[in-house]
Amino acid sequence: MNPINISYKMPAEWEEHQRTFISWPVKESMCYPEDYATVSDGYRAIVEAIAVYEPVTVLVNQAEIEKVQSLFNNAAIELLVIEHDDAWLRDNGPTFVVSEAGEVAGVNWIFNAWGEKYTPWDLDDLVASKVLANYQVKQIDAPIVMEGGSFHVDGEGTLITTEECLLHPNRNPSYTKTEIEGYLKKHLDVSKVVWLKNGLAGDETDGHVDNIACFIAPGKIMIQVCDDPTDANYKTTQENLAILEAEVDAKGRKLEIVPVKQPPLRTDGDDRLTLSYLNFYFVNGGIILPVFGEDAIETDKAAIEQFKQLFPERVIHPIDGMAIIREGGNIHCMTQQMPVNR
Repeated sequence: MNPINISYKMPAEWEEHQRTFISWPVKESMCYPEDYATVSDGYRAIVEAIAVYEPVTVLVNQAEIEKVQSLFNNAAIELLVIEHDDAWLRDNGPTFVVSEAGEVAGVNWIFNAWGEKYTPWDLDDLVASKVLANYQVKQIDAPIVMEGGSFHVDGEGTLITTEECLLHPNRNPSYTKTEIEGYLKKHLDVSKVVWLKNGLAGDETDGHVDNIACFIAPGKIMIQVCDDPTDANYKTTQENLAILEAEVDAKGRKLEIVPVKQPPLRTDGDDRLTLSYLNFYFVNGGIILPVFGEDAIETDKAAIEQFKQLFPERVIHPIDGMAIIREGGNIHCMTQQMPVNR
């Protein structure tokens, strides 16, 4: 149901939110189901942290509603029964947009579980529609596979993404780069797409941009960098830095680049964990920032101080980024913001 002759734009994430949406983890879909209690504790801590700043709606499967209800006693936290296969709502939920008249709508992308990596995903592909219907928000269907963690916008016409993810043949093999860019421009009302090459090593989402770079203000991009030439992320971050240094945004401004040093390499067996300070989340008046402890204490401290200097008007709220990382994502991946009606 695509509205005709109405322009809807995706606001920047730092603009005011009505609420945040999060899906409760599903044990059966987890990479490490034996970690379910630990992951649930991590989700609870993150939900409670966000609820300090704005309302949170937690999507819960019917079979778990009583258990999850027993965890929360906060009027700012609402539970909503919507069946789902997996918990990464940034990717399978709606992308909220706002019309020129201030009406909020939601883009319903096609979801295929990050290139059909995990089955089943049929319930996840329905999540966006169910959320929008529950809140009586207009639905805009997009005929393309897309995940919310694969792009960031500045709210002024510029979008950043990676070729690794959006041009991967497991998403939209029949579409060209130009056609994919056209759908982004149409459904998010952007006029400029900045294409980085690759995402971070170990990222099972095929290079989601929300681990490597994001807008923190119009014309201002933060990027996680690596200064160790022996690290797999060194070449990636240097290449992406060079792209950004040569780019301008939709308004013709040369981009201001803010580097943040990556945490030390950490593995889980033979697999590299995708630790990223860029997977933070803007909330009303604050920032929920993942930190990683142990050998990352020094980079954690540096990142916290850097965020405080960059956002003096916001509370920087560090939270344990290791609680859910083995499942493949972090705070930004599990959240989705709903902007206010203007």
